[in-house]
Amino acid sequence: MSSPATTAFKATSARTGSSGQAPRLRTPRRNARNARTADSRRPRRSVLLTVLTGLVLLYSLVPLIWLVISSTKTQEGLADSSGLWFADHFALWDNIRETFTYNDGVFVRWFLNTLLYVGLGAGGATFLAVLGGYALAKFTFPGKRAVFAVVIGAVAVPTTALAVPTFLMFSKMGLTNTPWAVIVPSLISPFGLYLMWVFATEAIPDELLEAARIDGASELRTFFQVSLPLLAPGIVTVLLFTMVATWNNYFLPLIMLKDPDWYPLTLGLNSWNAQAQTAGGQPVFNLVITGSVITIIPLIAAFLLLQKYWQSGLAAGSVKE
Repeated sequence: MSSPATTAFKATSARTGSSGQAPRLRTPRRNARNARTADSRRPRRSVLLTVLTGLVLLYSLVPLIWLVISSTKTQEGLADSSGLWFADHFALWDNIRETFTYNDGVFVRWFLNTLLYVGLGAGGATFLAVLGGYALAKFTFPGKRAVFAVVIGAVAVPTTALAVPTFLMFSKMGLTNTPWAVIVPSLISPFGLYLMWVFATEAIPDELLEAARIDGASELRTFFQVSLPLLAPGIVTVLLFTMVATWNNYFLPLIMLKDPDWYPLTLGLNSWNAQAQTAGGQPVFNLVITGSVITIIPLIAAFLLLQKYWQSGLAAGSVKE
């Protein structure tokens, strides 16, 4: 007679087979559903979107590649060689040296003028946008809706529509043909003000401001020590927008300035480019192209140096909800 244990072992062996291995467990339906959900969340590849992105990338890079390659050519090489390939003579260093020394080194003067306009204009516009955006986001006062409507309306108005009234106003004040004619209008940035308004509303919790006020901090100290560090990503964004706009500004200096000594780079390089169309003028297209390459280097450097400040969620975890 077999014992109950022997009988149970035989029954188990019969179910598992002659190998004696444990039965294979089936995958639960819940795991299968989770796998399908994970697959659905995985981003799908779109051929059309990839092609469009490639075309946009090509459209953006081809002019830059042409500019860099053309800066290595002489005036004669620009006409004798292909636009997207190098000439026989590599003249980049000669072009750079001639750009800085041509016409008694006026390019250096234009470069310093541009730095002046960007430093005072873009820097001041960013500072005013930060102050105004913070005040509109965190304080309540009569006429706040009217200010909002004015800001939105100012964003929608193109700058060219304000050029003639601005010129007439500065002409009455005797400020035309001076640096202030370029700096003062650059201090106003409705888009920067609106951007800081929206950013300050979300980036600075009201609980932090209340805690600072309860601890006895003044409004000025609260702004500089509590709010300003949280506004760093928005400040950098507005600074880059205003800096690029002021650096590339052409129409405002064109109508405000007559003295070439106060020209920015945009106006100065255009005057070099127009030499070929004047009677007896010397074409210097190689210097115009080389100067354009030198002009975009500070903008690229600014983007690379300031991109680390483009961070979000700096206030995450500062307030327990």
